[in-house]
Amino acid sequence: MSHKADIIIVGGGVMGSSVAYHLLKEGYDGDVFVFEKDKMYEFASTPRSAGGIRQLFTTDVNIQISRYSLKKYESFPEDMAIDGEPAMIDFKQRGYLFLSDSPSSTSLEEQQARQQKYGVPSQLLEEKDLLDIIPELNTEDLTYGLYCHEDGYLDPYSVMQGYIKKAKQLGATYIYDGVAEITKDKSRVTGVRTTSGDVYQSPIVVNCAGPWAAQLSSQLGVQVPVIPLKRQVIKFDIAEPLSKPLPLTIDPTGVYFRHEGDELIAGYSEPVTPSFNFDWKRSFFLETLWPILAHRVKNFERAKVTSGWAGLYSHNTEDQNAIIGGHPEVAGYYMACGFSGHGMQQAPAVGKGLAELILHQRYHTLDLSPLRIERFAEKNLVVEGAIV
Repeated sequence: MSHKADIIIVGGGVMGSSVAYHLLKEGYDGDVFVFEKDKMYEFASTPRSAGGIRQLFTTDVNIQISRYSLKKYESFPEDMAIDGEPAMIDFKQRGYLFLSDSPSSTSLEEQQARQQKYGVPSQLLEEKDLLDIIPELNTEDLTYGLYCHEDGYLDPYSVMQGYIKKAKQLGATYIYDGVAEITKDKSRVTGVRTTSGDVYQSPIVVNCAGPWAAQLSSQLGVQVPVIPLKRQVIKFDIAEPLSKPLPLTIDPTGVYFRHEGDELIAGYSEPVTPSFNFDWKRSFFLETLWPILAHRVKNFERAKVTSGWAGLYSHNTEDQNAIIGGHPEVAGYYMACGFSGHGMQQAPAVGKGLAELILHQRYHTLDLSPLRIERFAEKNLVVEGAIV
């Protein structure tokens, strides 16, 4: 069967749904079709995210994206309300805290100055300040911390559903079928062919397929440096509760931890072979995470794993930053992929920006052009120093 659409979005997670919402919110009155192969979102990256929202980045474009997105998450319940019912996302603004064992504070001071240039109220903390935030923290090998009280964490699944429901209310059509191929004629996209064999014609296709984005793009002859990397998240309980709710805290080793209800979650960007692997192991906690956690917070010495999960990063191997915008050699082909774990927190700004670019051929709200795909050929990478 053959069908027609004005804009096709491949991937109905938080990024694709944000793009759909913002296109229609901008006043676009054409047919927007969103394709999602996983109707229950069982293996989608969004609900398997740790849900962190932070502004503590080191590059101008990431700080601006995150600043804009955080403000949108603050108003998300009202913005995405359906028939007066707010879209609750459980946004807990308990802060983000990067711990440092560097003897010099110069790097953190430089980061803070860059962040504050865009209005981010980041703070450079010394030992006493760190203990005010986490009284049980072992600071014997720490020197400083970089902290932002506005940041925190939320429920990724609720955010995704908020965008989906609002996009549908505004007129988006969701088709729960996989996309086998993005089609083209010479140097222009023509639509998609689904795994069911249906053909959908469209002059515009937006690739928001996350870890699967590179596979689809390569069929067009467009190579993007994105690979799937498994990331495990372990949920655990402790015998003696902490005295205060935690910010999302990143140890100098890269291990992060935060509260999840009355329990806690932790993770780490362990080196793994690129694959579509969703297995998680208790041994990951016992052998990799727990020794670091127990050293950093005494209460974590008596810990019990209660559950866990694994999700996929769409990892950009070149500079670990998003690839956003149109392709210069394939007309009508747009991308929002390669977020390397930052998609959840950047979705509001990217959806807004990409909608502007598609509809008006330029960015208005934020300049996302530093994240264009041409930067790889130009050797003009965006190197982010705060990767988790």
